[in-house]
Amino acid sequence: MEYPYVIVDARYERVREGGVIVNRAILVALGIDWEGRRQVLAVEYAQRESQSSWKDFLLALKKRGLTGVRLVVSDDHAGLKAAIQEVMPEAWWQRCYVHFLRNALDYLPRKADEGCLQELRWMYERRNGEEARRDLRQWLEKWSGKYPKLCQWVENQIEETWTFYRLPQAHHKHLKSTNLLERFNQEIKRRTLVVRIFPNGASCLRLIRALAAEIHENWIEATRYLNMELLSEQKKEQLPQVHTAA
Repeated sequence: MEYPYVIVDARYERVREGGVIVNRAILVALGIDWEGRRQVLAVEYAQRESQSSWKDFLLALKKRGLTGVRLVVSDDHAGLKAAIQEVMPEAWWQRCYVHFLRNALDYLPRKADEGCLQELRWMYERRNGEEARRDLRQWLEKWSGKYPKLCQWVENQIEETWTFYRLPQAHHKHLKSTNLLERFNQEIKRRTLVVRIFPNGASCLRLIRALAAEIHENWIEATRYLNMELLSEQKKEQLPQVHTAA
């Protein structure tokens, strides 16, 4: 089945293995289909996040029939990013802007001007990429003298967070971050906190998959999350025009 939008991320749970308590990754993929409905595509257990674990996860999704992916949203985990580029080279990649803004704090002194990041955040509310790039030039001129390390980092990295501007404007707020998956993870965490430490990996995956199935069913029965007719119209407009001889 085709899912134009896919969101991927990992969460960690505490599991007992060989008498030792370890943190293990739960890899999750959510999708939005052409009816505009959210769906849980996969939940898998992994020793850790790595390029190989993410590659296997994404390949398994494609083997099960995932096609037509137009955009993948994730954080900037190096292994995940490389796996997306290898397994889904035809898809656009959207780097989560929320994670990006958090990373920006690493390039600022502790007592930095709050207006600097606030103005950077506002660039994600523009109507299109042209407006955002115009504002970026002004922002760089204003802050490069005071925060040169931040400005250089932003200038080199920010385009990865603006892929969502290629989409219909009504879809921007839903696909510029991994917030949909973050909310999913929060619901899972609320239920797994009761367990605290799983006796083994199988019990961990079993419970999380059961919770994911419950969320999936609720989403299927809910109203449409997005109006995908907007994306269909955009795709038609982007098709090359075929000119026939008179």
